[in-house]
Amino acid sequence: MDKLLVNPGTRRAMAVSATLLTAGFALAAAGTTGADAAADSTHQRSYVALGDSYASAPLIPTQIDARCLRSNQNYPSLAAEATGAALTDVSCAGATTAHMRTAQGSAPAQLDALSRSTDAVTVTIGGNDIGFSDVLRTCASVSASDPDGAPCRAHFTGTGTDAITRSVRQTAPKVAQVLRDIHRRSPHARVVVVGYPDLFPDDGVGCTSSAVPLAAGDFSYLRDKEKELNTMLARQARRHGASYVDTYRPTVGHDLCRPTDTRWIETFAPERPAAPVHPNALGEKAMARAVGRALSSSSWPR
Repeated sequence: MDKLLVNPGTRRAMAVSATLLTAGFALAAAGTTGADAAADSTHQRSYVALGDSYASAPLIPTQIDARCLRSNQNYPSLAAEATGAALTDVSCAGATTAHMRTAQGSAPAQLDALSRSTDAVTVTIGGNDIGFSDVLRTCASVSASDPDGAPCRAHFTGTGTDAITRSVRQTAPKVAQVLRDIHRRSPHARVVVVGYPDLFPDDGVGCTSSAVPLAAGDFSYLRDKEKELNTMLARQARRHGASYVDTYRPTVGHDLCRPTDTRWIETFAPERPAAPVHPNALGEKAMARAVGRALSSSSWPR
């Protein structure tokens, strides 16, 4: 998702700027002959990573692309390192589904990285389409009006229709088009939609503080909106010939309300290198493990 609630000092820093996977992508399809397997072993598999800041990992050392706030310790890099895949990573902070097909500032359209020879594609997208960064800013700004209630929920449902739910529904066809475009450009690739990790306490119990300026009743509301987004992504993956990787369940218990030593999602005021309300390095590793398990369960295309 976008760069959330970043103070000016952090913005300047962003602008300038253990376990690894235990199982790799399978290297040969079932039924492959010995000769074919030998030929496959000489082919380095091509892996293209698409997506927003949850894929690019802003501020996590080491940043290798200041334009897109991309880390070499993001989940695509960890997956590629573990499997020996040849990674082309074009994930970019702030990306929307539109940036799959059009340039994002000086960054080219992400789909331009694909070709007919691409073997696997991962994509994390949709959070910026529903304006989740602006949602969090709004929730933080209204929290003082009713700190024990749910002023954010009231704000987004005040017209009788949940505005965030509407945005998720409106984003679904955009995600579907991205998947169709990926299949068209890389017809033989294994395509994987990667969901968003657990940002808020799964039990709904909040942790209102200066570092997490949300009203007590809004934690469960925001949790539910994230689950709606992930459910939509999973549904679109199933409908359009892709797999879905659930990174939510593997990260439950490591949300932004947890103590520093068990937190994989940073608060609005990060204590470890990461963008606000984004995975830190441990969170990216957890996402990488989930992606690795999914990809290792099936063979790469030949």
